[in-house]
Amino acid sequence: MKICVYGAGAIGGYMGAKLAQAGQDVTLIARGPHLAAMKSKGLTLISEGQTTVVRTRCTDDPRTVGPQDYVILSVKAHALPGIADAAQPLLGEGTVLVPAVNGVPWWYFYKLPGPYENTRLQSVDPGGVLWEKLPPRRVVGCIVYPATDVVEPGVIQHTYSNRFEIGEPDGSKSERALAFSEAMIEAGFRCPVRPRIRDNLWVKLWGNLSFNMICTLTLATLETVTGNPELRAVARQMMVEAQAVGEKLGVQFPLDVDARIAGAAAVGAHKPSTLVDLERGRPMEIDPLLGAVVEMGRLVKLPTPTCDVVLALVRQRARTAGLYAAG
Repeated sequence: MKICVYGAGAIGGYMGAKLAQAGQDVTLIARGPHLAAMKSKGLTLISEGQTTVVRTRCTDDPRTVGPQDYVILSVKAHALPGIADAAQPLLGEGTVLVPAVNGVPWWYFYKLPGPYENTRLQSVDPGGVLWEKLPPRRVVGCIVYPATDVVEPGVIQHTYSNRFEIGEPDGSKSERALAFSEAMIEAGFRCPVRPRIRDNLWVKLWGNLSFNMICTLTLATLETVTGNPELRAVARQMMVEAQAVGEKLGVQFPLDVDARIAGAAAVGAHKPSTLVDLERGRPMEIDPLLGAVVEMGRLVKLPTPTCDVVLALVRQRARTAGLYAAG
């Protein structure tokens, strides 16, 4: 199986390293010092108390790679429009895209039964660039749970979870989804094929849209925010508003808000990725995590007042830092 990881950073490098170890034909696309280190010394993965070095094809030029069976897109969601053209040489007739990104994806409304089918979200796909150049018909959805970090160029540290969930936008258990799931499982991941991938997506999104933003605004860890009654109440109200939007779009939440908050509290003194991006001076993921939810609220004509306020504040926080990655 030919698999290209476009954006072999923390998550993409983790996936690529394990898939290559399992015998798949893996190409990693990266750039800068990280790429240089992988080319010269291999990709080092620190995981579950073991350190392994993987040597596989690495490049910054997709034109040298050729069409793939699967392309894992693991850049930040807001960076996807910037790579849509560059990724074209990787796409053969049957190439499958697996976007390992956070937040609401550009393909969300593809084959979603009901009045909103094929709606294009401007907050995550301005002008419909992704819809046209990375067409949803190629997509198998993917939800990312592991925590990983590039601790130095060429070195990825994996700290918890090995779970990914995938699913077809139309809910079918297709051959292409099952084949990718099997390859991931052989590589040591948990990777079930879900019939209602959007339901699973919203459970993770619930935490991202609330805790990521509140932690970023307060510079506090998840433990601090969930342990503070006032901040916890803000997060809860954001989640309640978002749940109403999701349910209007047909989502069935498998647990309630308070159980989801309890799950976040159990993680402990964790810094969400949006706060880490602020601290490290990297463009911040805001619109895929919260902006899209507010846009969906407008679409289904439901108010999202708390989400609106937090979105305005966190966008300005990012602008002030020069890190607002708008669409």
